[in-house]
Amino acid sequence: MIAADIVEHAAVAAHTMLATPEGRIALVSAAIAGLLVLGGSFVKTMIPLRWLAVGSNLGFIVYAALMPSLPMLVLHTTLLPINVWRAVEMVRLTRRVRTAARRREGLGLWLRPYMTLSRLDAGTVLFRKGDLADHLYMLASGRIELVEIGVTLEPGRVFGEIAFFSPDRRRTVTARCVGPCELLRIDEITVRQLYFQNPDFGFELIGLVASRLSDDVRRLERTIAEAAQRAVHNGPDADYRADP
Repeated sequence: MIAADIVEHAAVAAHTMLATPEGRIALVSAAIAGLLVLGGSFVKTMIPLRWLAVGSNLGFIVYAALMPSLPMLVLHTTLLPINVWRAVEMVRLTRRVRTAARRREGLGLWLRPYMTLSRLDAGTVLFRKGDLADHLYMLASGRIELVEIGVTLEPGRVFGEIAFFSPDRRRTVTARCVGPCELLRIDEITVRQLYFQNPDFGFELIGLVASRLSDDVRRLERTIAEAAQRAVHNGPDADYRADP
């Protein structure tokens, strides 16, 4: 009985709305907004989802203004600028990623708006081998030494990203300031948000990790080759010295 009353009430309300131009506009706006919300449930990436949310907000605002419905009007008027701002932010990030990719520029150029600046003295240990990874870094000025592998980083280098993808999320080397340094850092939560919200950022970050791992493999291969050459070169002499 209750269901029948609800259906009857909805039919009367729809008939009343269709009797006036304002009502027809409101009904069409609400229908479009509802379809946009439904379409958003099938979207897998954030930018289209945000624009669909913007469209649905506009549709519900029109409906709420014409009917009128103050709670609905307040809700969607509040959500509209938030969704617009987030959509524009994601579009800008995507453009920065594509521009950086075309110019072969690093992550740091377009990641800077999301990073904070820190100044460290000479000898400061930024993180030690085995520490939990909680930030990604870009060296703005100065030099950073990766102690265990004897590599010195120059300004403009992004580092500290590999630990985010390791099973235990632990640092694999110790990073120490050779002199006074200025560092830009971004926390793990922001990195994860950008990764999941923007596919271009995710692919760029994965490319950076793959490049660093390739460098590590080449460095290991050179070390093994040099050790083998030394063993071949010094082997007979070592045997002779051991057994005169």
